[in-house]
Amino acid sequence: MKFSFAKALRRATRTTRTAKARSATKSMQRAISSAMLKSVAASLSNLSAMAPSKPKPARKRRKAAVGASRKLAAPANAPKDRRLSTVLKQLRAVQATIPAAFLQARPASPSKPPAIPKGAQYLERTHRCSAGAREFMLYLPARQPDGPKGLIVMLHGCTQDPNDFATGTNMNAIAQKHGLAVAYPSQTRKHNPSTCWNWFAPVNQSRGAGEPAIIASLARKLMREFGLGRDVVFVAGLSAGGAMAAILAETYPDVFSAAGVHSGLRRGAANDVRSALSAMRSGAKPAALSQSQGKATTRADRNVRRIIFHGDADRTVHPSNAAQTVAGLVGTREPARITARSASGRDYVRSDYLLPDGSVDVELWQVKETAHAWSGGKSRGSYADPKGPNASAEMVRFFLSRTS
Repeated sequence: MKFSFAKALRRATRTTRTAKARSATKSMQRAISSAMLKSVAASLSNLSAMAPSKPKPARKRRKAAVGASRKLAAPANAPKDRRLSTVLKQLRAVQATIPAAFLQARPASPSKPPAIPKGAQYLERTHRCSAGAREFMLYLPARQPDGPKGLIVMLHGCTQDPNDFATGTNMNAIAQKHGLAVAYPSQTRKHNPSTCWNWFAPVNQSRGAGEPAIIASLARKLMREFGLGRDVVFVAGLSAGGAMAAILAETYPDVFSAAGVHSGLRRGAANDVRSALSAMRSGAKPAALSQSQGKATTRADRNVRRIIFHGDADRTVHPSNAAQTVAGLVGTREPARITARSASGRDYVRSDYLLPDGSVDVELWQVKETAHAWSGGKSRGSYADPKGPNASAEMVRFFLSRTS
């Protein structure tokens, strides 16, 4: 049976209206805290698909999971008060420390495919290579007899799937206007229980292995199929997908010419689940960033242009991660232009960083009052905010600005 924190909290609240609230409190305390905390501990301990290691015996795995749940359930300074109100307060406190994406379960069945214009195609495919395999959805624009003019690889966030992400970002509609194909690789529950891309695992932060190798291989395959060059191949993502897009821009500059990072994190911000949660809450530690700095900046890497979106009300991935991503790209360079405007009910600040030739290589969009959601998206999809500048349109505009 799948555990729902919200449902359990509602059940606990209803016990206050019963005649046996006191006895129910004890029962609910055991049931809720055990189920929720063990679920979270198990989820966090299994989040990463890291390099193979010798598996622990089943008995040791069970003891480790129980031990992790006990540490969460009974911190050293936990109060002895066992009243229902105190139990609920403690559970809410624990919930507040865990990013929402880890507590929200995606429906068991895939999301409905997005609507597409007449003549366009939205195909289900599988890509296999030496690094692994992933299913993906492929949007092919209508009225392109010679094939698509470019390709965007879109990486969904935690608890999302390709259909949900395509609906929320509305990227297919933007791609249609420019004759672009869009590929939506799918992360699986087998590789991550919350369908997050494992951006924090060391194996996925280098070239030649792991999830980046699978995604880059998929892009190369489509480039061959449609006769596309690197200058018209791009990658973008949200949250965990945004972090993976940042990694791909640095590890595969020969495949992607530009990247869009929405509500994501910088490569090297974390190297395990614990540091990932820390970076998501308050930004990456300086030591982690200094260690990753030496890996990141090859000459080719600096030629991969970046457009970065982040909401300043994001409580899942702290907004400071956007500034850290930019700092890793521009160093001490100051923005040449700073524009403050409004779009669709949201104020934003756009900062442009220029190369010596006057072209923009980094754009930072800081959107006011926007939480962990794709700016200017469609509310039919998850983690999409219909208010604010249209991130999909701005990313495509940025991607194509050097191709015309």
